[in-house]
Amino acid sequence: MRVLITNDDGINSEGIKSLAEIFREKHDVWVVAPDKEQSACSHKLTLHEPLRLTEHDTQVYSLDGTPTDCVYMAVHHLMPEKPDVILSGINRGPNLGDDISYSGTVAAALEARVLKINSIAISVTGFENIRWDTSSLVALEMAEKLEKVNSGEVLLLNVNVPLDMTPDEIKYKYCKLGKRNYKQFIVERKDPRGKTYYWIGGDAMGVEKIDNCDIEATDGGFVSVTPISIDSTDYKALEKLENYLK
Repeated sequence: MRVLITNDDGINSEGIKSLAEIFREKHDVWVVAPDKEQSACSHKLTLHEPLRLTEHDTQVYSLDGTPTDCVYMAVHHLMPEKPDVILSGINRGPNLGDDISYSGTVAAALEARVLKINSIAISVTGFENIRWDTSSLVALEMAEKLEKVNSGEVLLLNVNVPLDMTPDEIKYKYCKLGKRNYKQFIVERKDPRGKTYYWIGGDAMGVEKIDNCDIEATDGGFVSVTPISIDSTDYKALEKLENYLK
């Protein structure tokens, strides 16, 4: 397989290095990743300023842009042929439920789907003491399964691996997105020059009860696998509107 790997944690992250290492054992690997962390940048494409590309090694590059920029640059400029699959990750921290709307990790995989390329966004549910080997093996297994799927459809899989899972404990659950509720707040502070600045954020307050969702799966010790669509149409609302306007 010809594989493109990117992320939103940056070219020097442990996750992307682990992912590239395991895929290079069997596949042709290209790495194009942001030169610094781009978490929560969502599906941003840089249009109003120049981008600078740095070559680090054979088929390994960093770009001073977003994960979406990296995918676009790799597919349209760097790679001589289109990749068979695009991997985004391994992300430090989960991308579960509707949090994916903010995720740079998922956005890179979404750009792959826009370009009609199979993709996997892979994340770990914690931030410390991560078993990168487990998540890398999960990514390899899922990518090779995708290669065998001959459905005629382009697939984007959002995958989350429980933090403490070891390679011999890997088990999968195919599920839908969950929903977490957050306490919304803005912290206002003053810098040393007396100018006001703000921090946006909020801690998770709880999880909505949704059967067979990704949050429930990872809490139960499963790798969650959720296919993601780029069609955001609200079909129920569309039907109501059509009936109302008749």
